[in-house]
Amino acid sequence: MNIEALNVLAFSGGAWVIYLLIGCSVWAVAVIVERIMMYVKEKKAFEVIFREMAAHMSSGHWEEAVQLCNKFPGAVSNMLLAGLTHVQSGVDTMEEHVSAVRILEKKNLEKHLIVLGTLGNNAPFIGLFGTVLGVIKAFHDLAATSAAGPEVVMQGLSEALIATAVGLLVAIPSVVAYNYFQKRINDLLGETEALIRMMAAKLKEK
Repeated sequence: MNIEALNVLAFSGGAWVIYLLIGCSVWAVAVIVERIMMYVKEKKAFEVIFREMAAHMSSGHWEEAVQLCNKFPGAVSNMLLAGLTHVQSGVDTMEEHVSAVRILEKKNLEKHLIVLGTLGNNAPFIGLFGTVLGVIKAFHDLAATSAAGPEVVMQGLSEALIATAVGLLVAIPSVVAYNYFQKRINDLLGETEALIRMMAAKLKEK
């Protein structure tokens, strides 16, 4: 990038940065909605499976437990199926398979969260970049218009600061959503592992 191109960028103002941040906010909202729907589905599946699994474990009807998990495909069911399909192999083997599946399912549960993490960390800097461009343009316009007063600069500065505000507006919900989803993932995986440990305890009793 040569000096002329940098000058064009510097004097372009921060309006295009605001539009970029608005596009990022739409992207973030889409990710949040999609992840909420997925986590609600997983939580409902876990509640049903947990309620009915106790009876299957007490009676030792592992086939019925497998059928139950197949009714609710997802991370919870996949982890439980990894244990149920290796029940006859012993507790240690079963837990090893569950651990392997847990790693894969955690990756699936965290899908798209990198978008929220990236926006949460970088949206304020993108907004600040827009503000800097707006300030440069404001002083450039003041220098180009000798008859203009300080109010021209003040107007330009106030418009430039909008970019920073929009950047924070995108970043704060993204960080909150990212932390919330991380907690939901850890809680879901922890509850599923607790259920699997209960299943392993039942096997050891036999």
